[in-house]
Amino acid sequence: MFAPDLNGFNMKTAITALKKADADLKRLFDIYEAPELSLGQNYFWSLCRSIIYQQLNGKVAKTIADRFIVLYKNGKYPSPKEVLNTDLKVLRDVGLSRAKAGYMHNIARAFVDDVIQFKNFSYMSDDEIKNQLIKIKGIGPWTVEMFLIFTLNRPDIFPATDLGIQKGYQRYYKLKKLPETNDMVKKAERWRPYRSVVTLYLWYAVDGPFEW
Repeated sequence: MFAPDLNGFNMKTAITALKKADADLKRLFDIYEAPELSLGQNYFWSLCRSIIYQQLNGKVAKTIADRFIVLYKNGKYPSPKEVLNTDLKVLRDVGLSRAKAGYMHNIARAFVDDVIQFKNFSYMSDDEIKNQLIKIKGIGPWTVEMFLIFTLNRPDIFPATDLGIQKGYQRYYKLKKLPETNDMVKKAERWRPYRSVVTLYLWYAVDGPFEW
C-alpha cells in the first residue's frame, strides 16, 4: 500500500475553513489577494534559494539569487555538482556572505553524496523532513519552514520567528510593538491545519506578495 502524498492543498478550502475558525481573519482575506503556490520540483535549488533569503529583504535576496543563477550555463538552475565545483570566492562575488557560500557547498555535497532521503519527502511528515534537513550545516528551522511552504506546499507551517510575519501580525492586529513569539504561536493554534495560508497573507500585509 502506497503512503499518501502530503504535499499541496486547496487554497479556497483553506480560506473557508479559516474564516469559520477565526472570524478576525475575514478582513485579512478581504483586503489582500489570495497568494499563489505551486509545487516545487527542484529541491536542490529550493534549498539554495532559502539560504540566499536568510535574514534578507525579499527584493535584495531575489537580486542575489538572480546573480547566482547567471553564473551557470544559459542562466539555468545549476546542478549540485556544478555548485560544488564553484569556488567559494565566486559565490561570494554575487553577494553571498562567507557563511552562506559555505552552506551552498554543504547542500550540494548532501545531494551529490545522496545522504538525505529527498525522494521520500512527499510521503514524510513535516517533522521527519525537518529532522532530515537540519543534518546539513547551514539549514535551520527557518530554512526548513520556507522549503515546506514554498516547495512542498505544506498547509500548516507558521514561522513565528520571521520578522516579516511579526510585522504583518503587528500591522493587522494594530499592535504598538512587535508581538511576542509565544503569543503568536498561541493565537495560531486556532488556524490549524492551515497556518501556512495565514503566514502568506501576513507577509502580504507588509511587503505585498512574498518575493520568492
